[in-house]
Amino acid sequence: MTAVAPTAARPDGITRAPAARSPFVRKFLANKGAVVGTVVLLVFVLAALLAPWVAPFDPLKANFLAVRKAPSLVHWLGTDELGRDLFSRLLWGARSSLLAGGVSVAIAMVIGVPLGLVAGYFGGKLDAVISRVMEALLACPFLVLAIALGAFLGPSLTNAMIAIGLSAMPIFSRLTRGQVLAIRHEEYLEGARAIGLPDRWIILRYVLPNVLSPLVVQAALTIASAILAEASLSFLGLGQQPPSPSWGSMLNTAKNFMEQAPWMSIAPGVAIYLTVLCFNLLGDGLRDALDPKN
Repeated sequence: MTAVAPTAARPDGITRAPAARSPFVRKFLANKGAVVGTVVLLVFVLAALLAPWVAPFDPLKANFLAVRKAPSLVHWLGTDELGRDLFSRLLWGARSSLLAGGVSVAIAMVIGVPLGLVAGYFGGKLDAVISRVMEALLACPFLVLAIALGAFLGPSLTNAMIAIGLSAMPIFSRLTRGQVLAIRHEEYLEGARAIGLPDRWIILRYVLPNVLSPLVVQAALTIASAILAEASLSFLGLGQQPPSPSWGSMLNTAKNFMEQAPWMSIAPGVAIYLTVLCFNLLGDGLRDALDPKN
């Protein structure tokens, strides 16, 4: 005999079946890798937000009596060349690295998405000019362009975020343009034009919402690349400046003590690896959940 799902009672005495879980949530939860990645990312974000209360030591205060101490019950991840607690610096460094990833992608989207919308919707010479500029930027590898812009702007976390954002901007511009070209002649857009709606309203009300899904997926994947790029810039001395911690600057310092204190490089290296991996898993999960064909 088949079991019947319980129904929810209403005040008027009519019963109804419980609401089904949304297709997006159901598809996303079915991807175990995406769920695990999201949980790990939430742990990193909470650790970064709660760093002032969770960190057991001051991340900037040197202790010359505990220089390059191995991991112990007092210093869970060991200490660095100045006796600073690596666990505390890892928590505070998460703030810089995650902020760099989020802000860089925000800069890329704020500039790239409008350019892609304009190029794809209006076409013509405007599209040709924007497309050629984007192709010229895409001809240079992402990380190489970020390093070049970072060196030009000067060493600081703010300049590193701007450099990474400008380097990632062509990706969002080309993606947005391609999506707009695919829907530009759809009937609902033709109808909106026929009733006299202005182009600005059509773009914001009808075009943009229909191209957001791939942009959300691309944003999650690009945050992973941005965090890796920020770590690379900090490793080269172009990102977060000492004594403020970031995962990349911690690796930059640790490279000088690989034989004497290998634990100095393990913690930030694993943190970067896990964060980038989890953002990629999240992006894959969002892509599958937002794909109407699945």
